[in-house]
Amino acid sequence: MSGTVSVARATAVFTGIGIAAPGGLGTATWWAAALRGRTAVGAVTRFDASGYPVRLAGEVPGFTDEEHVPGRLLPQTDRVTRLALAMAKEAVDDCGADLDALPEYAASVVTASSAGGFEFGQRELQALWHQGSKHVSAYQAFAWFNAANTGQLSIRHGTRGASGVLVSEQAGGLDAAAQARRQIRKGSRLVVTGGADSALCPWGWTAHLADGLLSTVDDPQRAYLPFAADAGGHVAGEGGAMLVLEDADSARERGATVYGSLAGYAATFDGGTTPRLGDAARLALADAGAQPGDVDVVFADAAGQRAADRAEAAALAALFGPYGVPVTAPKAMTGRLLAGGSALDLAAALLALRDQVIPPTPGTGQPAADCPVDLVTGAPRRGAPLRCALVLARGRGGFNSAVVLRAAP
Repeated sequence: MSGTVSVARATAVFTGIGIAAPGGLGTATWWAAALRGRTAVGAVTRFDASGYPVRLAGEVPGFTDEEHVPGRLLPQTDRVTRLALAMAKEAVDDCGADLDALPEYAASVVTASSAGGFEFGQRELQALWHQGSKHVSAYQAFAWFNAANTGQLSIRHGTRGASGVLVSEQAGGLDAAAQARRQIRKGSRLVVTGGADSALCPWGWTAHLADGLLSTVDDPQRAYLPFAADAGGHVAGEGGAMLVLEDADSARERGATVYGSLAGYAATFDGGTTPRLGDAARLALADAGAQPGDVDVVFADAAGQRAADRAEAAALAALFGPYGVPVTAPKAMTGRLLAGGSALDLAAALLALRDQVIPPTPGTGQPAADCPVDLVTGAPRRGAPLRCALVLARGRGGFNSAVVLRAAP
């Protein structure tokens, strides 16, 4: 492929971050909120949830569609795609690369989305039911699809390299970044990657409620408490993060600012039976050529359910020893964002490595006795050097993923 690198084990580095998530629109705003450590969960405003058993969610604040998406795209996109477009623009602007100057097939898009355009689909089903098939938008053919974000981002940024979408629920953001690294190793110079989801509509809410894992607590401060003795489920949210992953040599040649490298990745599948998250972590460390003692912080999956939290804590204790490494779950501020959640954790981990600070876990005061993790709570933790972060994610149905990040030299 003309103009691309061909090193089989090329190093992949992150050079751009874009965020739209509960707590803040834009990377700087969201990161400041994450360090304050206060919940961004609140009453659902995107639809009337008063008749549902769950009435809290994490919503992206201050996002006006028309400010981020051209008018011609509004009729053909769901909210999740509009969020993805805004995040990707910030990430591409942040990385400073001139995508138009790259060889034709040197840039790609690989994203994750679990729900796709749920709200768009709901509107068109309502139109079909109440008005008939002639009132269903032609854009329904693709706007609902999980790959719509990848397609629209590719069109917006003119990327024509190998692209795709990953669908593995909460693990998707990590899986997408790993697929982006594969493309870098195959010769791509730059890949826009990450995850985004938004299903805060009645149809989407029905899906969220189906497995009974949402917290029914009405107090936003107590609804989602990872690793706590009184944890009773999670809160759903919308948004996520987009990142730019580049070949390290190409990034160095153009003088790019590097947040960190994707040093290791692994995924396991347990079918929802015997937990295999610990196996994914060990395999990711091996892929990175790292030992457990090299890890300075873990960004946990943090399900907020007693059995799942105990299983994750046991996996961490087996790997690092009880209370052996600082653990944090800033997603307690946002709620779980499906595929956007693990992508946002990647962004948070990169920012933590950059600023040498661990964001706290809102809500949880002290982990339960049967969750022996050194959970960062209350305030950010500073002081110890942060050179290596482990990011964990589990998706419904048995997906487990782990990513090892190394700080920029």
